[in-house]
Amino acid sequence: MTPILELESARLVLRQWHDDDLREFASLCADPQVMRYFPAPLTRVEAAALIGRVRGHFNEYGYGLWALERKDSGAFIGMTGLLNVNFDAPFAPAVEIGWRLARRHWGLGFASEAAWTCLRCAFAQLHLSEVVSFTSAQNLPSQKVMQAIGMTHDPQGAFEHPRVAPGHPLRPHVLYRIDRARWQNNLRG
Repeated sequence: MTPILELESARLVLRQWHDDDLREFASLCADPQVMRYFPAPLTRVEAAALIGRVRGHFNEYGYGLWALERKDSGAFIGMTGLLNVNFDAPFAPAVEIGWRLARRHWGLGFASEAAWTCLRCAFAQLHLSEVVSFTSAQNLPSQKVMQAIGMTHDPQGAFEHPRVAPGHPLRPHVLYRIDRARWQNNLRG
């Protein structure tokens, strides 16, 4: 599949990663507030490795986590996109939607706007039948974004994330879902 290199929303460009994104991306991944619902912040090397994996996902599947850029300033603000779930879970195989934004860009609706743009890509361009999202049960801000973009909480889908250590408070995860029909209804409504 030819990679989908760029998407646009009213205020954002979702684009391929540039080498000079690493400085800002590493900074946001090192921010303890941004990473509070992950087991640990990332080092610069770990952030660079993540960008490498994202680029590989694009090459293999044609979609992935796009770098987010504000149209008004050209500022890099984080990432949002679609990934194949790559661990064993009852709901897999599946495509997940996820996001991570720098703290100074929180509360402005960018996460929901970018995620909505990714859902449009998932259903209108990629013709997926369903998209999932999951996060630590403690991560209420991300759950609010999931709800804002029309996803439905699936209480039966709650799971212990296999990549988080047993007993860690972030291991319990919640699952949200949206299918193409619900997304189309949201467009009409």
